[in-house]
Amino acid sequence: MRKFLLVSALVSILVPSGWVRADSASAISGKMEDLPSGEAIYRHICQSCHMSDGQGAVGAGAQIPALAHNSHLQVASYPATVILNGYGAMPWFAGLLNDKQIADVVDYIRTHFGNNYKDKLNPSEVALMRPHLTAEEQ
Repeated sequence: MRKFLLVSALVSILVPSGWVRADSASAISGKMEDLPSGEAIYRHICQSCHMSDGQGAVGAGAQIPALAHNSHLQVASYPATVILNGYGAMPWFAGLLNDKQIADVVDYIRTHFGNNYKDKLNPSEVALMRPHLTAEEQ
């Protein structure tokens, strides 16, 4: 929990609001169907780029990072922040996924694909990281 709070505090201090998200032209927003688990969310949204085995992909000028055996997933706030705000070519999903869905998919990728990070991300922690969306982004 201390790592989470420290990382969240540093991100909020060092990165001004509005600069965190990936290019808004690639943002995903709208209504999302109710997916029952982190695995369902991964299969429905994430695996098209990160692949069904979490190995990522390279091609057509893009390099999609592997989630398998990924030490960046050690602190749950990192993948949650990337999902909320996007990173590089990855769009941000703050306008599509709710706090529970983000916590569920983060917990899924942190416990699968050779990752063994068992501490759970609480949806209330995701809420604290969530960017404030403008009316156009919602």
